[in-house]
Amino acid sequence: MIPFPLLPTPIESNYRPCTIPYRFPCDNPKIATPTEISWINVFANSIPSFKKRAESDTTVPDAPAKAENFAQRYGGILEDWKRDPQSHGGPPDGVSLGRVREQILRELGFRDIFKKVKDEENAKAISLFPEVVSLSDAIEDEGKRLENLVRGVFAGNIFDLGSAQLAEVFSRGDGISFLASSQNLVTRPWVIDDLDNFQANWIKKRWNKAVIFVDNSGADIILGVLPFAREMLRRGMQVVLAANELPSINDVTYTELREILSQLKDENGQLLGVDTSKLVVANSGNDLAVIDLSRVSQELADLSSDADLVIIEGMGRGIETNLYAQFKCDSLKIGMVKHIEVAEFLGGRLYDCVFNYNEVES
Repeated sequence: MIPFPLLPTPIESNYRPCTIPYRFPCDNPKIATPTEISWINVFANSIPSFKKRAESDTTVPDAPAKAENFAQRYGGILEDWKRDPQSHGGPPDGVSLGRVREQILRELGFRDIFKKVKDEENAKAISLFPEVVSLSDAIEDEGKRLENLVRGVFAGNIFDLGSAQLAEVFSRGDGISFLASSQNLVTRPWVIDDLDNFQANWIKKRWNKAVIFVDNSGADIILGVLPFAREMLRRGMQVVLAANELPSINDVTYTELREILSQLKDENGQLLGVDTSKLVVANSGNDLAVIDLSRVSQELADLSSDADLVIIEGMGRGIETNLYAQFKCDSLKIGMVKHIEVAEFLGGRLYDCVFNYNEVES
């Protein structure tokens, strides 16, 4: 694992993955801050949905007992952190809270407790892919077509089982309509809204290669990101899709993404008439729903070194971490706000949208 090559150097002094500061140097190291307690509660509120998924994991012997073990152990560590922020190797942040949860699940033998719902949502989204792409292709104006594709990314990003509220919706089987969601986003201007600037550069600039850090399975990757990536391919760009090495919540892994693309491509390797020879799926080396770009795989580093556009998609990777990260090239952070704590930090609304574009002067 090595630093992402497009981070500015020296990385140690310039890069901090976590967006929201849970504490400041002046805070008492032995007393949890209000922000730490608030975020510990966010992760605690997700325990019931994780436990329910783990209980029904048929690949794990004694899954119900092990699911209960997970809930008790993780809940106990969260309470420890509330009582003493130093109790588990230092004060918690957005990376460590997720890392401990995944470690406990893996220690108990749970490899991918969201596999079933991911497969179901992928199948639904694959069936809708031709319709979504056809609607986009029918928009002749380049700027309007781009905005439609961006709205699709936001609509797809709703499929997030790391949000306790959305996890409840999906567990009830209510589902969420992708096309309705894309039309019913919160009104612009969004909490961070650089879309107009990006549109202008989209038309006048000619990026050669984009790296896209992808997020969730289902509608997110298939109906949101892939139509956007396909449009880039139509423009002659190279596109690298960077996906997790290991499962985390309902995030798509690189092996799953390769399988999805194999189902969407025709016998000529095209994606509804668009050549995919410049499309690559890369293993990011990541195993969390957030990402620390000081540690990515050698494979991704090699594929990314000459990119001139970095896109980080999703609340975990692009908002809760890396929102303010700077790169040697143009960058875009895009995602939907699905925790009220994030909305309050940004001064926006729940289910608000973040479209944070940073242009690097050449």
